[in-house]
Parts: sequence; structure tokens; C-alpha cells
Amino acid sequence: MKFPSVVVCVLMLAIPASAPAANKEMQELQRDVALLQQQLKDLQSSQDKNFAAVTELARQAIEAANRANTGVAVVTSNMEKTLEALRTSISAPLAGTTARLNETGNELRELHQAVADQGATLARMQQALNDVRDLVKAAQQPVAPPPQQITAPAASDTKPTMSGGDLYNAALSDMRGGKNDLAMQGFNDYLKWFGEEQYAPNAQFYIGTLHYGAKNYEQAATDFDNVLEHYTRNNKTDEAMLYKGRALLMLPGRRTEGSTTLKQLLRDSPKSDAARSACEELKNIGMNCTAPTAGGTHAPGKRTANKK
Repeated sequence: MKFPSVVVCVLMLAIPASAPAANKEMQELQRDVALLQQQLKDLQSSQDKNFAAVTELARQAIEAANRANTGVAVVTSNMEKTLEALRTSISAPLAGTTARLNETGNELRELHQAVADQGATLARMQQALNDVRDLVKAAQQPVAPPPQQITAPAASDTKPTMSGGDLYNAALSDMRGGKNDLAMQGFNDYLKWFGEEQYAPNAQFYIGTLHYGAKNYEQAATDFDNVLEHYTRNNKTDEAMLYKGRALLMLPGRRTEGSTTLKQLLRDSPKSDAARSACEELKNIGMNCTAPTAGGTHAPGKRTANKK
């Protein structure tokens, strides 16, 4: 380094050459300077060695990092190739399995529909067998005498002199007294001349009961249906539905219609006495009957018949 040499030169110029005592000091100073220069050289050499060592370590670290990056790249590439091969090998079988599952699902739905259709067919066959059994039973029974016919004349063309209430009560009294012909005429007259009064549904209902009692079930079913069709809900509605169902059950080939009518009564008026009787009728023909617990809903009636 040049710095100590410059210092020595400056010192030598500053000291007179003739001074004897200064020579010794100068020599000592020169030794110190030389020693300092040697120490500086040693320090520089040590720093150069340390720097070289650090540089070598850095180079080795960089090389190790590069090798690690190369290894990661190789592993990543191999993994991607393996995954691609696995995906390729699985895709085709998986697609086939999915298609097969879809086909199986469709087949199961078709099978379920076929079973449902078969069940409906069996139910119809069972009903047909029941009807045939009823016909066979009816054919095996001894021939009964013809039912009593009610030969009451049609409604009078002349308006009765009595009031509608009196006419109805007279017909009701005749029916209770066993005078069915007179009762039938009285109820028919009432419906013709007083068909808009309060007892009209009752009169129509009792006409049905007279036909039902005479075992004229076809006409009785029509009479009870008239109560249901021509009048809004009244106190005879439930009984009319009950007797309509009973009349239909007595007719060959109309058992299904009769049971449907009784079931309708159970839905409409589950808590009524007529519904309990309908349930017993269904049980008598071998059908299950579980009356609903909630009461049915009804449309409000325009006319409400007296309970007579």
C-alpha cells in the first residue's frame, strides 16, 4: 500500500538531516512502518482468502439450488405423465360404467312402471272376479218373488187445496203407516207443487226409500242421486249418499260404483252416523275401511230441509 510510504517521506523531509538523535528515532519509525506494512499485507491476504472461501461457498450453494430445481422439474414432469396415463386409463371404463348406470336406472324406472301397471291390472281383475262371484251367487239363489211394486199414480194435475207443509206431513204419515202408494203420490205432489219449499229434499229422499224398500234398486239409486244433484247440502245429503251406495251394491255389475259412493261419503262426512254405516257396508263386502279423523268440508246449502 502507498499510504505508509508517503507518511515516511513526509516525516523524513520534516526532520533535519543533521540531527543525530533523530536518526535513531527515524530508524525505529521505519521499523514500525515496515512492521505496519507487513501487517497490512497479512490482513489483505487473509481478507482475500476469506472472500475466496465465501465465493466458493456461494457458488456451491447456487449449483446445489440448480440441481434441486432440476430434480423438482424432473419429478413434476414424471408425476404429470403418470397422472395423464392414469386419467387416460380410467376415463374409458368410467364412461362405460356411467352409461351402464344410466341404462340400469332407466330399466328400473320401466320395471317400476310395469309393476304399477300390473298392480292396476290385478286390481281390475280382482274387481271383475268379485263381480262375477256376485253374479254367480245371485244365479245360485232361488228365484225370489217379484218385488212389491208401488203403483201410485203420478202427481196430480190439480194443485192441492192444503198447504205444502200439510201435504208433506200427510205423505209422511202415510209412509209411516205402511200406505206406500198414498205416500208416494203425496211426496210426488209435494215436489210438483211445492218443490222450492224446505221439505223438497226430504220428499225426494223418502221417494227413494220407498223404491229401496220395494227392492227397486235401480230407481232408488236414481232417486237418491236426485237428492245429491238437485239440492245443495241439506240434512238428507249424507243419508242419500249412504242409500245410493247401498242400492248400487245390490245391482249386478255396479259394485265398484257403490263402493266409490260410500268412500266418498267417508271423505265428505267422516264423523257422521251415515259414514259409520258406510264403513260397515264396506267391511261387509270385504273391503278395508279406515274412516278419516278430520271432518270433511261442505258447500253452504241454499236450502236446509227440516229433519222430518
